[in-house]
Amino acid sequence: MTPKRAVTDLGSAHVFLTGGTGFVGQAILERLLSDHPGTTISLLVRTKGSASSEDRLRTLLRKPVFKVWREKVGDDAVEKAAKERIRIVEGGLGSVPPLPGDIDVVIHSASTVSFDPPIDQAFDTNVGGAQNLYTALLASGSNPHVVHVSTCYVGGLRKGVQPEASLTHSVDWRAEYAAAKSARDRVELLSRQPDQLREFIDAARELHGKQGPQSVARASEAARIAWVDAQLVDAGRTRAESLGWTDVYTLTKAFAERAAEELWAQSGHRLSIVRPAIIESALRHPFPGWIDGFKVADPLIIAYGRGLLPEFPGLPDSILDLIPVDFVVNAIIAAAANPSKPAQPEYFHVSSGASNPLPFHLMFEQVNTFFLEHPMPKPGGTEHIQVPTWKFPGGRKVERALERKERMAARAEKVLTKLPSTTRTRAALTTVQRGLHDLETLKNFTQLYRAYVQTEIIFDDTNTLALNAAIPAKLRADRGFDVPGIDWQDYLQNVHFPAITGLTRAFSARKAESKNVEGGPTRELEQRGDVVAVFDLEGTVVDSNIVQQYLWVRSAGFRKAAWPGEVVNILGSLPRYLRAERRDRGEFIRAFLRRYAGMPVARLDKIVRGGYGDTLMRHTSPDAIARIREHKAAGHRTVLVTGSIGTLVQPIAGMFDEVVAGEMHVRDGVLTGYLAHPPIVAESRAAWLQQYAERHHLDLSQSYGYGDSHADIGWLELLGHPHAVNPDTQLGREAQRRHWRIDTWKRSNRSPKRDVMKAESERSDAQEQVEAEG
Repeated sequence: MTPKRAVTDLGSAHVFLTGGTGFVGQAILERLLSDHPGTTISLLVRTKGSASSEDRLRTLLRKPVFKVWREKVGDDAVEKAAKERIRIVEGGLGSVPPLPGDIDVVIHSASTVSFDPPIDQAFDTNVGGAQNLYTALLASGSNPHVVHVSTCYVGGLRKGVQPEASLTHSVDWRAEYAAAKSARDRVELLSRQPDQLREFIDAARELHGKQGPQSVARASEAARIAWVDAQLVDAGRTRAESLGWTDVYTLTKAFAERAAEELWAQSGHRLSIVRPAIIESALRHPFPGWIDGFKVADPLIIAYGRGLLPEFPGLPDSILDLIPVDFVVNAIIAAAANPSKPAQPEYFHVSSGASNPLPFHLMFEQVNTFFLEHPMPKPGGTEHIQVPTWKFPGGRKVERALERKERMAARAEKVLTKLPSTTRTRAALTTVQRGLHDLETLKNFTQLYRAYVQTEIIFDDTNTLALNAAIPAKLRADRGFDVPGIDWQDYLQNVHFPAITGLTRAFSARKAESKNVEGGPTRELEQRGDVVAVFDLEGTVVDSNIVQQYLWVRSAGFRKAAWPGEVVNILGSLPRYLRAERRDRGEFIRAFLRRYAGMPVARLDKIVRGGYGDTLMRHTSPDAIARIREHKAAGHRTVLVTGSIGTLVQPIAGMFDEVVAGEMHVRDGVLTGYLAHPPIVAESRAAWLQQYAERHHLDLSQSYGYGDSHADIGWLELLGHPHAVNPDTQLGREAQRRHWRIDTWKRSNRSPKRDVMKAESERSDAQEQVEAEG
């Protein structure tokens, strides 16, 4: 029973805290440091990478939640507290180390923060973590009062009043944990079956075959891993639903409670279980609006403000049970200071639905009002997003509308991916794909939030209200949790919404600064001698491919009567060439260059120096020439790389410091049609680039690359400044995903021969200067 007059101070208690780096854990630690100066705090902290636990603690204490406390006590006191009041226990819930024998209070706030993790991860963190913690406590010799932080939603799928009491279910949590742990082994085995692997390989080859076999292998394995995770997520979701819970998160939190009751309370120890509802930003402490990242309801709020949710399948008269984080922390510490009797656990719902309900339709009105008065900017920042008005048509109608829109968008995407890649088609494809992403977001929201916006549960908070009432009146405003006193309109409009939209705008600003926008200004080049700028030829520097180059050669060397037959022959062979190109770019190049078999080298040289050279320069992009000159002016090494043979690029070779190209085998002055070495494309180009950089002492992280094809991804990703130039559909999509710059280089109608000659002259002058200085 709650005392008539609650204790409000933990005195000199030794508090063991788990989850201290999490949202609620940070706020608990801050309260202990700022308002319970006599306590000693042991933190269970994992090491991450090379950072020690002490380094992580110092980083933690610099977070915004501690700002007011740091300013109040000063830097010296912060460092003193870090050394004298806080003890680091290195380890995690997966393997809890031996614990001190003098612990007075345990606050177990650690858990997974995802509603939909793979089933084995959810059980390991929530159930296994609780089991390991209570087993370690029993072995330590300590007899602390444990405050186990759970969630109101552990009751599962039900209607009516949920009492502040032990859960009524007979599920064997140990058997469920064992089954969940074995699930990954079963799914991993299935993922490695030949038929399943063949599906992954075929799909990867279809998308990444042009990049090379290692890219196919990496994509295939990534697809296998993603498939395993998806199967395990579905396993968790399905098992939870089959047992009567909303999701695997609430299922495992319910089992964690049962573990606490059986392992700790039934052993004669003191246990309090605190169940918060949907925890959001602070109302007052440490300062109004404090929040550490987006929480449960926030993605839904932000998505609405961005115009992504035209409708939502919520019940307008259901209760959205929000609670400020400082109320949760105050309730946890109040429960800790007023322990239950041994073997008689107490339960506290820190919620608002019973004593100060916020119906979903009123929540929507508050959100709608806020974004009408404070609209979010559209991408580009010149206009604002107009938020929709929800009419709450019901879940089935919303889901059917979603399915219809998904089908339409998928068809549009399929059509656009088959069209030639132009600025317009890339923009259209980006719009369609963004729409598909938004639809997927909405679909996920409808599945994830259905239990929280269609709920008919009311959480009884009698014990919690009594505990708050027992706090002395003069301390209640600071250390209490007066839920009936919350003014939802003031809290939402003036505290919570500004806090989360402030996070969003800050993130968007950082993202806009780093994102390379198609058609935007290029960054000024830094003067450096250890930088290389690598340019692909076909489709990048010149608006042509090796088929066109061959036709230019043949048109200059054929009799007019023979020319139509050659064109017909090429057209007839195109399907074979296209299949080879989709499988492997190197295979296509080797196959097509066979057509040069029998051509005398002297004759090819003459053709290249004549009409072919003029044609090639007419197809050379002035934008490419200008960019090459900028790199040279900045002291960068410029390299042209092509899978074709070097003879065919001689007319523009003078613009570059070096040309890396194929070479064809010659017998008796005649081309045999066979390459002297494999073409430098796709993965082989990436290997060449790494070796080239080592040989010339170049810094790839500061270097530049320009390519147009999906086959170029492997070497472009090695560079600090990759550019997708007039990219094909797949490269354009990948460039947008990775925030690479997309350049649109236009071909000029005039011949850039003069520009080419000027660039070559500048290269010669620079080379002469280097030789003179050398």
